[in-house]
Amino acid sequence: MGAREEILNVCVRLAASSSDGTFTLSQVLDEMRRQGTSYSEATIRTHVTSRMCADAPDNHGTTYTDLRRVDRGLYRLG
Repeated sequence: MGAREEILNVCVRLAASSSDGTFTLSQVLDEMRRQGTSYSEATIRTHVTSRMCADAPDNHGTTYTDLRRVDRGLYRLG
């Protein structure tokens, strides 16, 4: 499983357990660490805040619309 898939699985679980479907970057990082991810914090941060976020500037060759930024550090599934 690649970084995007692993992160997306965590985001889906966090969104399902949230009353409004939102989750924070910190929650994603904590859960990824808890489950023993092999990805660095920098990789996870880059994916959540940029590569996977539809609202982020297009700074990468490949981007996805998996997430939407609701507020600073707060996301919801796209």
